[in-house]
Amino acid sequence: MASLAGMLSQQGHKVTGSDENVYPPMSLELERLGIPALAGYKPENLSPRPDLIVVGNAITRGNPELEHALNQKMQYTSMAAVVEKNFIRGRHSIVIAGTHGKTTTTSLMAWAMECAGANPAFLIGGVAENFKSSFRVTGGPYFVIEGDEYDTAYFDKGPKFMHYLPDTVILNNIEFDHADIYRDVEAIKFAFSRLINLIPGRGQLIAGWDSDLVRELAPRALCRVESFGIDQDANWRARDITFSDDATTFTVVAQGNEFGRYRTPLAGLFNVRNCLGAIAACEVLGLDRSAVANALAEFKSVKRRLEVRGQVRGVTVIDDFAHHPTAVRETLLAARGKYPGRRIVAVFEPRSYTAQIKVFQQAFEDALAEADEVIIARLFHPERYTSETAISPLKMLENLRRRGRDAYAIATADEIVSDLAPRLVGGEIVVIMSNGSFDGIHEKLLRVLREAEASADSGR
Repeated sequence: MASLAGMLSQQGHKVTGSDENVYPPMSLELERLGIPALAGYKPENLSPRPDLIVVGNAITRGNPELEHALNQKMQYTSMAAVVEKNFIRGRHSIVIAGTHGKTTTTSLMAWAMECAGANPAFLIGGVAENFKSSFRVTGGPYFVIEGDEYDTAYFDKGPKFMHYLPDTVILNNIEFDHADIYRDVEAIKFAFSRLINLIPGRGQLIAGWDSDLVRELAPRALCRVESFGIDQDANWRARDITFSDDATTFTVVAQGNEFGRYRTPLAGLFNVRNCLGAIAACEVLGLDRSAVANALAEFKSVKRRLEVRGQVRGVTVIDDFAHHPTAVRETLLAARGKYPGRRIVAVFEPRSYTAQIKVFQQAFEDALAEADEVIIARLFHPERYTSETAISPLKMLENLRRRGRDAYAIATADEIVSDLAPRLVGGEIVVIMSNGSFDGIHEKLLRVLREAEASADSGR
């Protein structure tokens, strides 16, 4: 929504917004753009009467601002519908979809196309470091967008990506997620099959072949299909993969022939897959190969995706958006590969619906076991769950200790910092995972570490 606000502002519209809790990086982005974000929802925020109200998918009936808009018969629509009408229609739409890797792959694709001279417009669910922005409006023929499978608005319960008129789709993977809106994996499959069904015959599906569900759905496409992955059966495959503390390198094999050697600062096997999807899509679009290779080498990632927030006293503090067990596991494995031999401390806030429901408890336990030490914060909204429906952090920690991990339940960010900071001796990698602000825990931890460092220096 913040990105859309910036795009509409660039089109010449006057834009304001309301939210309960705006936090970085998007709060900083809105501030930079000069777009006011009003705190709280009040009818007076809709005065003077706007030409159009864009209702985010977090807004439900009973919201005072929405109720005022409905009572006054104000014109309203969804974010996805505005993007379709104002920015996508008439352009070649490149939609990046899947349960994991959307934000990074969308950023990779936009940057590769930029380096190849395609001048793409884009909309990303995070701040792409190479552009220092989450969006861009251009007059070029391409629009690159992160295709979210979450619902569109309270009045449109279909996935957002159904509005995005896809010509080229990169479908990374499919897993059960968003149990608050999808009843089971069959419902998830149905949503993605609808996306595939939107691709015109002249379009392309770039399919992540390491995902069983993508393999199952890909034959339904009525367009060209290019598969990618580590699996031997994929059209686009990575081999000879090496990880180091500053880069990942791999060889790409296309249709059985060596295509090129690539280098990226991104860590983890999942990011090799993200790169493969972008490489295959760029080749299908006829973009310059050397420019794409250079783009991957120069890629600076996305905020909140294995983002190093600081290094103090030999301790590295990392921020990551992970909130699904697969994402948690892959994030920790990537940290392990990037920092071999160092102690990994996982700090996890169960904040999203997926992160708090019992159906995923065993998967989260297995994922967190990739760390040496685990700290689990309290559930974000425990009142929404019962003992039958919610994960049990205490049970998870008990099982993790049986598996030889140091494991703790510590409720709040402040309490975690107070407990953890004195125990960090240097060399640890602290991976903090949440899909929210986590009460600014990253800066709080770094501040305490800096103060301890300054105190130690002054005592010498």
